[in-house]
Amino acid sequence: MPSFDTVCEPNMVEVKNAVDNTAKEIATRFDFKGTSAAIEIKDKDITLLGDADFQLQQVEDILTGKLAKRNVDVRFLDKGKVEKIGGDKVKQVVKVRSGIESEAAKKIQRLIKDSKLKLQAAIQGDAVRVTGAKRDDLQAAMALIRKDVADLPLSFNNFRD
Repeated sequence: MPSFDTVCEPNMVEVKNAVDNTAKEIATRFDFKGTSAAIEIKDKDITLLGDADFQLQQVEDILTGKLAKRNVDVRFLDKGKVEKIGGDKVKQVVKVRSGIESEAAKKIQRLIKDSKLKLQAAIQGDAVRVTGAKRDDLQAAMALIRKDVADLPLSFNNFRD
């Protein structure tokens, strides 16, 4: 039976390269000279550091531009709140989303079921597997998911005939 998996996986190599390029630009920019502006990545957490909220916003804008150049969807970023870390310095932790949360997976499953297409959707960990008899129904399901779940950067892989 034909099937495909709906997943939410960022290209972490490109994300790391974008963070590295952002760090290089911060080091060379004149308006960041002598400040504590910095960016670092550990696992799937990106930490932005700065002297003020305005500077933090500038670092975030640079990161967004670098991610866009590398074709990484910025909807993968889940921004945390800005924290004061002593003195004038502030920091913000940005998490890189990976996997579909159970709430969104249930929404996709309900969407497939309500579409009246002859398909089954099964939640498998942090992915949703959609199976059906016809390839055309699967392609219609992909279009439906793309249209109705626009807040998540979903991709489809493991398409089997």
